[in-house]
Amino acid sequence: MASAHGADPDAKDAAETEEAIYEEVKPCNRMELSQQLAVEELITTEASYVHNIQLCVSDIRAHLQKKQLPDLDLDGLFSNTDDILHVSRRFLKGLEATAAQEHEQLLCISALFQEFKEEMETVYKIYCASYEHALLLVESYRKDPRLQEEILETLNATVPHTGASDLSFFLVMPVQRVTKYPLLLGKILENTPTSASAYPALQAAVRAMTQVNANINEYKRRREVATKYNKAEHLTLRDRFARLNTHSIAKKTTRLSRLFMHEAGIVAKMEDREYDDLEEKFQCVVSSVAALKENVASYLGHLELFLLCKTVPHADSWACLGGSHGDLGSLALQKRRLDRLVCQPLCSLSDMLVGPQQLVKKRLDKLLDYEEIQERKSEMGSVTYDEEAAMNTYLAINALLVAELPQFNQVALQLLGEILCSFSALQQDLAAQVLQQGLSSQMPHGRMPLPSFWKMVEDTLQQSGAQLRTFCQTFETVAPSPVTQPLNPAEERKVLSLVSKHGPDKLYQVTSNISGSKDLDLTLQRGQIVALLQSADTKGNTSRWLVDAGGPRGFVPAGKLQPYCPVQSQQPGMQMPALESRLPPSFPCLSQVVAGFSFAARSPQEVSLQAGQPVVVLEPHDKKGSKEWSLVDVNGRRGYVPSSYLVTVPLQKPMGWSLPV
Repeated sequence: MASAHGADPDAKDAAETEEAIYEEVKPCNRMELSQQLAVEELITTEASYVHNIQLCVSDIRAHLQKKQLPDLDLDGLFSNTDDILHVSRRFLKGLEATAAQEHEQLLCISALFQEFKEEMETVYKIYCASYEHALLLVESYRKDPRLQEEILETLNATVPHTGASDLSFFLVMPVQRVTKYPLLLGKILENTPTSASAYPALQAAVRAMTQVNANINEYKRRREVATKYNKAEHLTLRDRFARLNTHSIAKKTTRLSRLFMHEAGIVAKMEDREYDDLEEKFQCVVSSVAALKENVASYLGHLELFLLCKTVPHADSWACLGGSHGDLGSLALQKRRLDRLVCQPLCSLSDMLVGPQQLVKKRLDKLLDYEEIQERKSEMGSVTYDEEAAMNTYLAINALLVAELPQFNQVALQLLGEILCSFSALQQDLAAQVLQQGLSSQMPHGRMPLPSFWKMVEDTLQQSGAQLRTFCQTFETVAPSPVTQPLNPAEERKVLSLVSKHGPDKLYQVTSNISGSKDLDLTLQRGQIVALLQSADTKGNTSRWLVDAGGPRGFVPAGKLQPYCPVQSQQPGMQMPALESRLPPSFPCLSQVVAGFSFAARSPQEVSLQAGQPVVVLEPHDKKGSKEWSLVDVNGRRGYVPSSYLVTVPLQKPMGWSLPV
């Protein structure tokens, strides 16, 4: 009995050990089974997803295209579904191929996600960014009974087994799929032992797909910001005034003051060399498109005018010149083709530039806000929620422009090049038609061999160039110096103020009307006086000068300014004779030459003057005979001063004296 009792504990221990081993092995089997199910779920759901996208593209969209419904925006609905299908097919093929790698399947799946992560991010971020727009289209089609009926008929005819009631059933699939990849990978990772060789690779794949989704969300947020700000608003003056309030006025005032401080060099501007280069290229594209559009419009206008002049009442004169009604038909055809192949694409390209232009302007506003908030943050240590949102808005706009302006500039330049090629081809066709109609024999030198003709053209051009150079040289020697415009009393007072602030050598006069077209450009009238502050703009462009117009400061074209020389005005009690009459007379004279403005000598041959200081004119010209400079004596010091700085004023008549009779 004792022995029996002694055997029982051993059997019990053996049973407990066997049960413990079973309990230890069972979770491992369960984990392996769950891992295998997760892998199968990834592959089967990917196959089902690709099948549904294939139905969406080849059946639903194709069926709707055949209907040719004018109000149905298929591009807006399906976006880049073709690109998604192409990437997903290749990805599915790779997933199915991993089934043959029994022990290395998890490593192959991880490597496959790493391989496709960039392509997935590229195609899915475009689709997700346009998904909201697609839903708005679906909602608008629901309100149109005719369109909704056509869509339902298409769904019932192509995919009746899905029971879909509208297109949103399929449109949401790509959005759901890309967000599910990290979850499916995470499920596989959860059922993979940490000691497994594939565990680090699976972790990296999960992080990669999580980052892909984060990048897609960030891109979508940037697109929403861009959509908000890149719309060109055409507001009336009343609408603009209605938008004004205390907050908007304060914000605009802060931006304007900071912009002035940037231009004046008081506050350093935040530099972003990468963006500045991209914006410069973009602005070059904008100006090129505008110039080409203007030139083509002028060409079309001349062509229309020519066609109007060569109508039937003038057919006789046209025939005398060697023309025919067939020629008029060729020109009319040329005009129609030019309008279709050049003008319309050019106008479309110009319209395409409006959105980015608005975004570039809005970026400048947000940059000024960002700098102001950054200063406040550095002083106070924190900012409000709205200020943080404003900073994020600037960062989003800047990142979006830096990311997309290179592609946009490239596409715009490509379109511009194609338009120019079309224009050249049309001109060649017109020339060929003219030659085919026999007009070449009626044209001068029409029968001349081509080499001889080109030699004649070169000789003619060289001869014309020599004549032009001779004319320019003659014009420079005989042309009078620019005439300075006279000033009214109010302008004279402003000139005195500018002289006191900047000195007379900084004064310039506007030679023709200036209409400001860019930010900080001034609008000035011909004859206005300005003071030069800086002979270049903030980007180093010397063709735009920063000037002070006696209150407002801004940029003007340098070519429309000339150095200001005061015009001696005839006023009661003051005589302004020519400089020759300022020489000391040999008979008593009750007038004296004084300095009208202060002048600082810049070389040993010159002498400094103070405004109002009496001088003695020794010679009314320099050694070369130029009357722009005069040799004067100032308190025993001799030197040259600008003749325009000297004026003649009358002396007070001494009490008790009278002029000789």
